Amino acid sequence: MRIVDQTEIPSRLVYKDLNTVEEVFEAIQKLQVRGAPAIGIAAAYGLYLGLRNLGEENQEDFISKAHHYAEYLSQARPTAVNLVWALNRILNDLSKLNVGVRISPESVLEKAQYLHQDDIERCNKIGEHGSQLIEDGMTILTHCNTGLLATTGIGTALGIIYTARKRKKKVTVLVDETRPLLQGARLTMWELHEAGIPATLITDGMAAYALQKQKVDMVIVGADRIAKNGDVANKIGTYNLAVNCWYHRVPFYVAAPLSSFDFLIDSGDQIPIEERNPQEITDVLGKTSITVKGANCWNPAFDVTPANLIEAIITEGGIYRQPLVKTLNKLNKLAYQN
Repeated sequence: MRIVDQTEIPSRLVYKDLNTVEEVFEAIQKLQVRGAPAIGIAAAYGLYLGLRNLGEENQEDFISKAHHYAEYLSQARPTAVNLVWALNRILNDLSKLNVGVRISPESVLEKAQYLHQDDIERCNKIGEHGSQLIEDGMTILTHCNTGLLATTGIGTALGIIYTARKRKKKVTVLVDETRPLLQGARLTMWELHEAGIPATLITDGMAAYALQKQKVDMVIVGADRIAKNGDVANKIGTYNLAVNCWYHRVPFYVAAPLSSFDFLIDSGDQIPIEERNPQEITDVLGKTSITVKGANCWNPAFDVTPANLIEAIITEGGIYRQPLVKTLNKLNKLAYQN
């Protein structure tokens, strides 16, 4: 599996070949590949890499080994549900095979390739639906990275902007730097620069002032997991934006595929929040210390935005507006159909 090593952007564009399930696990954990949809597809291919040296085996033995590797991969990052969703899709398909049949690793590869193409199509549909909300001349603020690097397609929130531009709408983007790992500054600015889309980088702390000064028409972010009641877990700092949008009466949108919905949990309180190495805060990209030695740190990678702060959730199935609770049955049904 060949990935773009996102830890190297924007300094240089580096491709990295992953040959084992352990290398895929490490790449996900170290954020060499990141973005909820992208790590789901990476995990699907990682499952194949773990199994590819097996020959044809009976169903029971093969599925047992598949479950082993799936459980291993699912521990790489706990918050984004897309990772577990992709693995479970493959495991469920394997379990539906006739009892006693022999299974080869190629069947897992085919399922991973299907999910890969499926993600591309979902991104395109999200872009089509979301671009309808964008008017010519708008300024859009976004957080973290939600584009080509975060998915295997055009992206979610950034995919909407790409689609709007394709439809000849002029847009300007304000990009939160997204502390502490600067996914906005490093990745989103790089993507927008490559695409020729006007973009201005701001620090996370400047977003509220930009909203106050009426420099923002809408905010669009992605999601790593969406609970049954519409609460959304996304990159740390998203909740700040949602509260500020509510106060300044700027619409706050979430763009995500249905694979990001977790209908098994009732609210955002039940979403596991990944806490990462404190060094990500004390050092700039692991290189230069910015505080006193031994400083105490708290480094949650995500926060949860309550559903009532969200104007609408944009999915491949359409745009779901408030009151979100009343739309959840539709979302639930559509998610299980897809």
